[in-house]
Amino acid sequence: MAPTAGFQEVADRVWVARYEWFDVNVTLVGGGEGLLVVDTHASARAARAVVEDIRRLGAGEVVRVVNTHEHFDHTFGNGELRAAYGAVPILAHETAAERTVAAGERIKALYDDEPDDPHREEVQATEIVAADTTFSSALALDLGDRMIELVHPGRGHTAGDVIVRIPDADVVLAGDLVEESAERGSVPGFGEDCYPMDWPLSLDVVLALTGPSSRIVPGHGAVVDRDFVEEQRTVIGVVAETIRDLASRGVPLAQALEVGEWPYPRDELPNAVRRGYEQLPRSQKRLPLV
Repeated sequence: MAPTAGFQEVADRVWVARYEWFDVNVTLVGGGEGLLVVDTHASARAARAVVEDIRRLGAGEVVRVVNTHEHFDHTFGNGELRAAYGAVPILAHETAAERTVAAGERIKALYDDEPDDPHREEVQATEIVAADTTFSSALALDLGDRMIELVHPGRGHTAGDVIVRIPDADVVLAGDLVEESAERGSVPGFGEDCYPMDWPLSLDVVLALTGPSSRIVPGHGAVVDRDFVEEQRTVIGVVAETIRDLASRGVPLAQALEVGEWPYPRDELPNAVRRGYEQLPRSQKRLPLV
């Protein structure tokens, strides 16, 4: 499935569109009542292209939207989906909904310092619309002739990650808990708000909801299978255990990146290491750490 190829059906009435900007995925799930949209792209302008692709597909009208987490590349199209389809409910984990506006404003401020970025103006012009329907652990959605499960598996890429399970199609939409994108060498996004010590356990929940033939849609990149998720869970687990080992041996945070043997490039891991040190309980740390 190539980027910008429009929506491609990956299972019964489950379509994925992979967009070149950020190599991000937007997913449609069809039901008797209409379409569920999962994630909405990174600006109002980008979301207008999503709406055009939805209409070109001709599979129905959008009746609900889900954000897998609060980051702008998954939420900044919310307003445009509402402009196209009316006041459809937008669903997210309660923490993600609470943090969407602040997270978006932080990104807009970062674009202030990128005058040459071709997407700067469209990002800054986008109205940030947070989810208005939230849950804490799990929620079942009835699309008329199929049930959809929203599950918060725990913290990982963010504190408010959501996976979307379509049981009858054997598909799981994993958001940025799983990333395949070749642009990043399949390295997960360890951002400033990640939880590297919790992430492997959250992926255990994802794996528990999949089987040998399941298809897993990552937040970025190509659709993957369960083996890919198992491997990524193992590697993220190595990151977490390396952080735990370094802290337990008293390696200062400032030296941890250099001292550790990491499964991902070091320049991808500063936030992971810092956040991991912050999250470890005092009992798992040994002085001196600073």
